[in-house]
Amino acid sequence: MQATETKLQQIIEGTKQYLVPLFQRAYSWQKQEWQILWDDLLELYNTTNPRPHFMGTIVTMSTNSQPEGVSKYLLIDGQQRLTTVFILLCALRDIATAKKETELAAEITHTLLINTYKKGSDKYKLIPTQVDRDKFQHLIDSKPKENKNILNECYSFFQKKINQKKCDLIQLKKVICYNFSLVSLVLSGEDDPYLVFESLNAKGRPLTQADLIRNYFFMKINPDEQEDIYQKYWKIMEDNLGDNLTEFIRHFLTKDGKEVRKNDVYFEIKEQINNRDTIEYLKTLSLFSRYYAKFLDPSSESQENIRFHLKRLNQLEVLTIYPFLLNCYHDWASHKITETDFITILQICENFVLRYIVCYFQSTGLNRIFSSLYAQVSKESSLGSETFINKLKLVLQNQNYPKDAEFKAKLKEAKLYGNNRSKKGRLILESIEQFFNHKEKIQLESLSLEHIMPQKLSLWWREHLGEDCAITHELLLHSLGNLTLTGYNTELSNDNFYRKQEYFKHSNLELNKYFINQQAWCREDIEARADYLADIALKIWSYFGDENAVYQRESNGMTGMKPLSLTIFGEKYSVKSWRDVLETTLNQIAALDEDAFERITQQIPSFVSWEKQKFTQTRQLKNGAFMELHLSAKDVYRVCKRALEIAEISLDDWELEYV
Repeated sequence: MQATETKLQQIIEGTKQYLVPLFQRAYSWQKQEWQILWDDLLELYNTTNPRPHFMGTIVTMSTNSQPEGVSKYLLIDGQQRLTTVFILLCALRDIATAKKETELAAEITHTLLINTYKKGSDKYKLIPTQVDRDKFQHLIDSKPKENKNILNECYSFFQKKINQKKCDLIQLKKVICYNFSLVSLVLSGEDDPYLVFESLNAKGRPLTQADLIRNYFFMKINPDEQEDIYQKYWKIMEDNLGDNLTEFIRHFLTKDGKEVRKNDVYFEIKEQINNRDTIEYLKTLSLFSRYYAKFLDPSSESQENIRFHLKRLNQLEVLTIYPFLLNCYHDWASHKITETDFITILQICENFVLRYIVCYFQSTGLNRIFSSLYAQVSKESSLGSETFINKLKLVLQNQNYPKDAEFKAKLKEAKLYGNNRSKKGRLILESIEQFFNHKEKIQLESLSLEHIMPQKLSLWWREHLGEDCAITHELLLHSLGNLTLTGYNTELSNDNFYRKQEYFKHSNLELNKYFINQQAWCREDIEARADYLADIALKIWSYFGDENAVYQRESNGMTGMKPLSLTIFGEKYSVKSWRDVLETTLNQIAALDEDAFERITQQIPSFVSWEKQKFTQTRQLKNGAFMELHLSAKDVYRVCKRALEIAEISLDDWELEYV
């Protein structure tokens, strides 16, 4: 490897051509990077006798070209900045042309932008990747296409900047050519260009693991085959998955039962590729990417019944089940299992995942469960038979699958609105509405989630809810009992209950007929409706395991129970009352993570605050904050759960012993 510092003009002058390898990504600099380059250029332009400005590294490798032809170099690294400089020069050239500075325009064109006496592709000094090639060459030829693309946006950016500053064009060109300095690394035939490329990241945008993987694939494929292979397999993945490509590859690697961390995706697939036929491996990867695209966008699935169930799973927003589903979808696509079997598998997954996230309010444990699930189930069963489905149920049953009593209790209390929750809330309410088997199909997609007790309490609502309105609002606002579906979300807004009731009388939804005969909408009314809807949910997502086989994590209620001890992160604390449980929980969270405790004071200020006067009865915590004492056993349990959830602490790390 030979490294020299050189001026930009020396890089691009002369009869030469830089070829961006297929394994490189498309042009991706944005306004932020263009602005940095322009600021650097303007600073040099406004400085008397400016010193050279280092703009990064360019790594090239000479290719085997004919002596009489253009000297060609693979552009291993530096394509983003070099492409940007060429676009900048195009903008400068075209402004010079418009201002009748024809000599300058001709000089830029014939000495910096093209190889004047060459034809065809040899004419161009830079050959970008296939994605950008046509758009780039139109700019070089002063024939920019009108369609919107990133290269044209870059061109327009520099045109506007040059025109706004009313720069001396000749001086600007000199600064670009003579004051921009690069370190040029020229690789020898003994250097591995990919290993060099892999380790470089100067001023360019950071490489994703998918970028590195693509690069590694195409370094191992014959150059004569690269274009065809790229179009057939890799480009399809990029087009279908976009920014989800790296995560897909991680799930593809995980489907065989091995957990792969996000930062290890490249190293894991690199190891696998080295032991396989590269093209065959890429074919398989591309095939599975088509399945994955349907998980992300179920509307792309042509089979209606499968599309329906994929959409439902998509609403749960639990990507950790995808490694298992990749295997099952492939079995269905390969006719190893029937459509009926596949739908049953999707229903089982939905049932398990919904119960799991409702009861444990997080999905972190699902990664471990689903990464090895297919291998575990198929090991002792055969595909296309009831044995596989029965084995699947048995394995999931032993993975903390919540029983009916626990699921119902947690569903009634679960927060079903807000970040990462509204889709799940919609799924539950839509499913309950569909359970009533309407003779006429209702377009549920056009409806929105509505709070009966509104998100902001008016004076009417405070008086209606009574003395404990703040507690009721905090605990039950986003709960199942207080949510419905409606097309009148804007009209209903913060109206009092009786005005909302008038709208519900005209609703075609069974969910809303519930309100017609209601006399009020207070805490007991919300809880009664939650109980009614939860019973329906038990029929929709019925328990598929053995009721006597799974450990029951908690009782259906806390009232009448006396707490004995609380264990947090393995440390056991003696407690004598429910107030002690809340105090100990909050103290331990505060000691563990001050930021998490601060989030708790912000998100549930009706129960935890730095202001003592907010509370009816209070107790001071070790860090000086205060907690509300005027709470029932059931409410204390709910507040503890909310605090743990906000602090992102699993219920597995919080164990309560009571009698």
